[in-house]
Amino acid sequence: MKVYRFQNATEFYARVKDYLLNQEAMHNLLLGISHTLIENPERFEEKPYLSTVEVNGDIVAVAMRTSPRPLLLSEIKDFQAVELLAQDLSISYPSLPGVNAPTDEAQAFTLAWHSLTGQSYQLKVALRTFKLEKVKPISQVTGYLRLATEDDRELLKNWHEAFSLEALGEIELDAERWVQGVLRQGTAYLWQDEVAVSIACHGGTTPNGARVGMVYTPPEHRRRGYASASVAALSQTLLDRGNRFCFLFTDLANPTSNHIYQEIGYQPVGDWHNYSFV
Repeated sequence: MKVYRFQNATEFYARVKDYLLNQEAMHNLLLGISHTLIENPERFEEKPYLSTVEVNGDIVAVAMRTSPRPLLLSEIKDFQAVELLAQDLSISYPSLPGVNAPTDEAQAFTLAWHSLTGQSYQLKVALRTFKLEKVKPISQVTGYLRLATEDDRELLKNWHEAFSLEALGEIELDAERWVQGVLRQGTAYLWQDEVAVSIACHGGTTPNGARVGMVYTPPEHRRRGYASASVAALSQTLLDRGNRFCFLFTDLANPTSNHIYQEIGYQPVGDWHNYSFV
């Protein structure tokens, strides 16, 4: 069993693609970030950590990290790989902000990393992965979905910061940099009902799908169906572009979002845990 590091995102993706596609929905985040690393490397300030763990030429684990985000792990076939990954990561990173992975993999890595580095850990958020193939009709909501424009820059910045604090308890990414990216790539959509009342963004793409991310409605506009309408409309837009699937993550502590997404047609696939190290 050996860890292989990759300096080139295209070579990394070519190596891991088939392994990740065996569970495309569960691995949509790793696939999406891989695509972004290849198509829009300027999104990332530092070189990423990209690695596989292999046994006799077969992949048993995939790991990646784009600073300042947490480590991402795939589903792991042989958990001996966790110790090797922790040791390899410690060469480059004396500390990590956290790990985001399927539940068993996340728990195993936190224990290995704590044992190796002494960093303590806590569960930051329990997530569930969902997949949609067809949008179900929902109740009509006044307004319409539109692409965010340069005129929305300040609103996007404020909503990104508010969403980050509410969902994650901190602002992981620089808001200005994030806004610049979504405006340039055309991936932020607003639900307009006289004024902008909700946001849903198109995240990373996979060979057969696309991720919906950062769904946020300010408190003063909640409980009117805007988030459901935004996600349904954006999901349909992504399917109309030729994607077979849409993916998203929900916070298991938020029963409202888990319920409304299933009403739209999203089906649960599996659970992830996001741990923070302190």
